[in-house]
Amino acid sequence: MSQHQIRSSAISGAVLSRNKIILIVIQCIVVCVMAQSAILFWYGFTPATSVIDGSVSTILLAIACYLIGNNLRYYRPEKNRYLLMLMYCAILASIWLLINHWILDSLVLTDPHYGEFLYNSLPVRFFLGLLMISLMAMISVVYYTQQDQKETEKRKIEAERLARDAELYNLRQQLQPHFLFNSLNSITALIGGRPEEARKMIHQLSDFLRGTLKKEDQAPVTLEAELEHLQLYLDIEKVRFGHRLSTEISYHESCRSLLLPPMLLQPIVENAIKFGLYDTTGVVTISIFAECVENELHVTVQNPYDPDTTRPKHGTGFGLSGVKRRLHLLFGRTDLLETTSYTHIFTTTVKIPQV
Repeated sequence: MSQHQIRSSAISGAVLSRNKIILIVIQCIVVCVMAQSAILFWYGFTPATSVIDGSVSTILLAIACYLIGNNLRYYRPEKNRYLLMLMYCAILASIWLLINHWILDSLVLTDPHYGEFLYNSLPVRFFLGLLMISLMAMISVVYYTQQDQKETEKRKIEAERLARDAELYNLRQQLQPHFLFNSLNSITALIGGRPEEARKMIHQLSDFLRGTLKKEDQAPVTLEAELEHLQLYLDIEKVRFGHRLSTEISYHESCRSLLLPPMLLQPIVENAIKFGLYDTTGVVTISIFAECVENELHVTVQNPYDPDTTRPKHGTGFGLSGVKRRLHLLFGRTDLLETTSYTHIFTTTVKIPQV
């Protein structure tokens, strides 16, 4: 759905909500008019007098309630100052009563008993008006306070989201220069003696960076798409290390369409290559295996290491710490990355919840 459609939908929803509120208010006014008219008619006044009294009193009271509610929309009393609000309600109720009395006394002239009734009912009308206006004020304070809290919480969540996205972007950006510099150095070394391999590596690097740019939106990708992109990275590394680097990639077919953050596996595999090949001279096999465990995608990366020359438990560097931080920002968990070492095999397991 486009931004224009979302905005139009939001505006339509707001209009429908406002129209619904107006309809409810009109219904309440009609009910109050009918109720007050029925009470006056019960006391022996004519239908015309009863309807005029009920209509004028209710409509003016509705206007007073609207005024207090609209005022509290922009100004709300601080704590322990609600007595001031009650005084304001009393003043507004007095003004309503004076205008109501003046209009009714001017309109209803044919009923000789109505003037005396109107005068005697002033205290009752005042306290009923004060009650309704105060009730409207209390409802408005509670409603608008809740709206402010929701807006504050919404802004807080949005600020946290922007900060999280900025940190995720920063983590992503830190992964590229190290790999890019190594690749360019390798290309430089190949140009003189093996120009064909240098040309091949340039094409592979171009394809890899093009795929990286397409994934800058942080949208999750399928395991299959992530492994295809990872294969481009491995092809570049194989040009660098030649026959010394061997890889084994396997996964359950049921995991093919499971989702994970883009470019999550590259720093893990880069860490495996670093500790598997940098201090050895023989052939090293990097194993990558993915499986489904309950509602999570588990990806395991294994590499051999020489305990006499490397310390994988302490040498995880930025790669794994960056992956762990990224997973925490995305899923709010700190247990999604595990590393173990056993019999000269270093294992990294990453768990991706399928939400």
